[in-house]
Amino acid sequence: MQLQGKTFFITGASRGIGKAIALKLAADGANIAVIAKSVKEDPRLGGTIYSAAEEIEQAGGKALAIQCDIRDEEQIINAVQQTITLFGGIDGLVNNASAISLSNTEQTETKRFDLMQSINVRGTFLVTRHCIPFLRKSSNPHILTLSPPIDLKPQWFAFSPAYTITKYSMSMLTLGWAQELKQDGIAANALWPVTTIATAAVKNILGGEMLAQRSRKPEILADTAHYILQQPAKECTGNTFLDEEILAKMGITDLAHYAVDPQASLQKDLFVS
Repeated sequence: MQLQGKTFFITGASRGIGKAIALKLAADGANIAVIAKSVKEDPRLGGTIYSAAEEIEQAGGKALAIQCDIRDEEQIINAVQQTITLFGGIDGLVNNASAISLSNTEQTETKRFDLMQSINVRGTFLVTRHCIPFLRKSSNPHILTLSPPIDLKPQWFAFSPAYTITKYSMSMLTLGWAQELKQDGIAANALWPVTTIATAAVKNILGGEMLAQRSRKPEILADTAHYILQQPAKECTGNTFLDEEILAKMGITDLAHYAVDPQASLQKDLFVS
């Protein structure tokens, strides 16, 4: 229960991976700032900041539901201030919110390009920027960003260059923060799944129910994030982790229980060779 009473600011926490991480931390008695746009239920996506907050409270944590579009800096500043006012500090930031469009250059509309840049890159940067002053005051501060190891093989740029550069930018920012904030004792790491994860994005955008059945559950990232966020910040920083790598460190090698369908052949995620 190292995380009891610790406060985590999680973007995109109303559903999917963000909510799974929030629930795992909440089970240790953590405080969670649920940062997302969703205040009305969308049947295709499921979940709102309020339903997520309710689940977090039921799991054993304390929750603060904050409607926030991370493209808007004023909303970010307000969300950080609300978190500080209620919980007194921020011990960990999870940069989970992200937009995706697996389209080639001609098929990527300008508004979609701008959306991915403004959420994945600019939004991640601004959220982190405004959390840093409060992370400095924590005894074991962590920044954890959901982004991949940087692999410059052309195959990862060929089919969706606009998306790829935004996810790699998130990882490059993370590596930069690890060095920039080392003297402050703030850890910065990235985390990415080896296989696709059964989220609304997978079902609605990428491959439908068929791909979801060949994916793992979000809980695999929740368990790995939980482990990373408990490591000594001064020792565990500057990494672009894969979930299986962390589970191996934890001594967990049988991953069948994370599969949506244990009998299905799993689909490797993007950026994993």
